[in-house]
Amino acid sequence: MSAGSLYFKCPDNLTAKKFLKKLAKIVTLEIVAQEYMCKTFYDSFDSLLYTHNMICEFNHSQKQSNMCLIDRKLGHMIATEMVEDMPRFVGQCAEGRIKKLLVSSLAMRAIIPLCHLPLTVYRLNILNKDQKIVLRLQLDAYDDLNHYVRVLPLKGYDKAAEKMLSVLQAQWHFKPAKSTALDDALKSMNQAPQSYSSKFQLKLTPDTPANEACLHIYLYLLKVINKNESGVIEDIDTEFLHDFRVAVRRTRAGLNQLKNVLPDNELAQYAEFFAWLGQITSTTRDLDVYLLSYQDYKLILPAEMQADLEPFYTLLKQKQIIAQDSLVEHLTSDYYQDSLANWQKYLNSSVRKAIKTDMGGLTVKELADKRIWKMLKRVLSEGAAINHDSPAEALHDLRKTAKKLRYLMEFFASLYTPSDIKLLIKSLKQLQKVLGDFQDYEIQEISLKQFKKELKDNQATENTLLAMEKLVTHLEHQRGLAREKFADRFNLFQKIEHQAQFQLLFAPAQKVKS
Repeated sequence: MSAGSLYFKCPDNLTAKKFLKKLAKIVTLEIVAQEYMCKTFYDSFDSLLYTHNMICEFNHSQKQSNMCLIDRKLGHMIATEMVEDMPRFVGQCAEGRIKKLLVSSLAMRAIIPLCHLPLTVYRLNILNKDQKIVLRLQLDAYDDLNHYVRVLPLKGYDKAAEKMLSVLQAQWHFKPAKSTALDDALKSMNQAPQSYSSKFQLKLTPDTPANEACLHIYLYLLKVINKNESGVIEDIDTEFLHDFRVAVRRTRAGLNQLKNVLPDNELAQYAEFFAWLGQITSTTRDLDVYLLSYQDYKLILPAEMQADLEPFYTLLKQKQIIAQDSLVEHLTSDYYQDSLANWQKYLNSSVRKAIKTDMGGLTVKELADKRIWKMLKRVLSEGAAINHDSPAEALHDLRKTAKKLRYLMEFFASLYTPSDIKLLIKSLKQLQKVLGDFQDYEIQEISLKQFKKELKDNQATENTLLAMEKLVTHLEHQRGLAREKFADRFNLFQKIEHQAQFQLLFAPAQKVKS
């Protein structure tokens, strides 16, 4: 029996009353329960559960409430448990199958409601001539949507299930559900699942004028900023600010790396605005990262010392609240709102006017080749100059240059063969990880020393200060390991085959070696 054939969408205009009446004519039917409830669907802002083919439901009635995970494609129940309220984060879930599945799918993203659907749930038993239960059905009769029927076979009574499936499909022309009530609800609300992704996914065509392509890149990034803005202000979860900042950084990289494509004098004020935006969001993001890392910090310490770190968490939380309040004040200010509105207006009007500049006269493919090749040579030059005696600043500068190259490659990825560009971006990411780890360990080491000083000033115990010192020592050691990994990773990045691929994709024709 096909598992996919157990879940059916009822035809239009088939009411629960008609279905039950029709069913009662062909089988002995027992209505075990008829319960009116509200079903609320949940997912992350970026539809991670939907992407993993799961639907999260919170079913609330007068009698009880439960949380369920449903297989999106087959309609089968994956897991369910009784809860009074929906958790906001995975960490608030009780230990069990649901938590395990959500952790692997959602990580630190908040579980947010998508829509509320009132319905009546009918639980039905099908009886044989001996009045034994041979099959169960569930009818979900939604107030405003098509109903759904779920066939629930019982072990040892396969024939009863097969007969019911034949009736539903062959006689009544029910079709296995290809969508869910969630899909139906989102469609009725003019929303689409997976409508947001943090990945840069803009498609460009090679012969598009460079200036027009740049405007579309900025408009795409502005859309990401706007989509995440309310989540940042409401402090729903830390990923809203992360995605917001990435879009800001990408915009800044574009304004810096794609000069002379649009009139620089007109863009100068916006470059200043986005630099300010990066600055005002940095403190809150840093504190978010420290709070997210807190459990990892505890695990670094011996079990008997872990509780001594709690004053550190309290300090971080206090600072994060203050920083978040300051950030909200900035993001609700006239300067922010007016600047963002003016940026949108400038981009839209520039698209209509088709502004011309010397570099803007290139095609986007010509621009992409030129900028990526130039930035790649800079990465190779800076990396090759680093040795064991180079200061930490040299690695930090290379990290910034590599990030600019990465953004350029992501901006223009759709112009190249997917397999080629993905391979090169992957190689660059691996180099960035070593550089990023080195930078992060150094910053954390410096910050934890400052936090330790504040804790000492606040009369923290010697045990807490000792725990902080152990963390600093650990980070210092990790920073050293990351530094040692750099040479090997850079050598892999500049291997001959990688450079041949880079040249083939981006280098001017006369520079390609045979």
